[in-house]
Amino acid sequence: MAFDVHAVRAAIPGLTPDSARFDAPGGTQMPLPVIDAIADTLRAPLANRGPHSPGERNAEAVVAGARAALADFLAGDPRGVVFGRSATQLTYDLARALARTWGPGDEVVVTRLDHDANIRPWIQAAEAVGASVRWADFDPVSGELTADHVAAALSPRTRLVAVTAASNLIGTRPDLPKIAELVRGVDALLHVDAVHHAAHTAVDLAALGADTLVCSPYKFLGPHLGVLAARPEFLETLRPDKLLPSSDQVPERFELGTLPYELLAGAHAAVDFLAGLDDAATGSRRARLEASFAALAGHERALRDRLEAGLAALPAVTVRSRAARRTSTLLVTVAGQSAAEVARRLAERGVHAPAGSFYALEASRHLGLGAEGGLRIGPAPYTSEEECDRLLAALADVVR
Repeated sequence: MAFDVHAVRAAIPGLTPDSARFDAPGGTQMPLPVIDAIADTLRAPLANRGPHSPGERNAEAVVAGARAALADFLAGDPRGVVFGRSATQLTYDLARALARTWGPGDEVVVTRLDHDANIRPWIQAAEAVGASVRWADFDPVSGELTADHVAAALSPRTRLVAVTAASNLIGTRPDLPKIAELVRGVDALLHVDAVHHAAHTAVDLAALGADTLVCSPYKFLGPHLGVLAARPEFLETLRPDKLLPSSDQVPERFELGTLPYELLAGAHAAVDFLAGLDDAATGSRRARLEASFAALAGHERALRDRLEAGLAALPAVTVRSRAARRTSTLLVTVAGQSAAEVARRLAERGVHAPAGSFYALEASRHLGLGAEGGLRIGPAPYTSEEECDRLLAALADVVR
């Protein structure tokens, strides 16, 4: 495995020498191949998809290429890849479609660990049809959400379980295959929020046991877009609201209006860029993605170890990310100082580590942090050891 962080950084014009960025969980900077793919798509003829004019054919090629790329990225089927404005929008659309088969007596399970985008759409969809909601808690000390936590919320009436593959607040990675086995045991569906997870690990839809899954390319070096993935056969069973003249084919029946072709081209380019993070990787795009994410995992482990060692030397700082399996993202609090104030003072020193609950409001409250949350330190593929040292030095100055 070979990973050259400086080569990655050289491809990203949004990185400047006067700052150190740890805001990647909220959205990453884009590399030049992604920017160029977006611009090149807009420079070429474009039209509504079709077989005749150059613009029609360009649009068809962009959509087909993006579906194939995201299918490789998620180890899925291109016919099961749906594009939308955001993961939140796609989750709302999916929840409304599934809720048509629910009613009083049915139950939906959500977790305290999740981003609100994987909680509120399910609660609201359940309430609209008279179904009930049950909560799976997590351990606020360890940060662990276990299969036992989920099992405690399951019943023969469970219709769907919504759970994160990785917490965007504290990085916890639940044991999804084990949770999926329990969900299948009560004949329910498993919906997985992989928005944070997909930035750090090669996602495998089937291996996770997910019936449906969402992610967001702007979290992994791409443009602002949402992606829903599922087996095409499952999507065929759903009847979402759609315009009468629009296609009833899967996955098009879930895509409302004309797709943003330039953003799809950018998402395709982001997948290809990620597949090249290990410059020694060979084989199919999926094989290269797996090798590259393995190399990235080693890089991120080294960064996390470096950060945790430095944070441990600061008595005023408490690290809230403690699960055994987690991403490199760290949530910290500082005794006697609000997270927002610490983030402001770091920004004055050129270090960007934002503060808040980051829409994981239930998780933040469960940790005892309320709506204020904490300071989130989020490394990305372009984060260097030098930047980690700069953050630690600035934080030491701020908390002194």
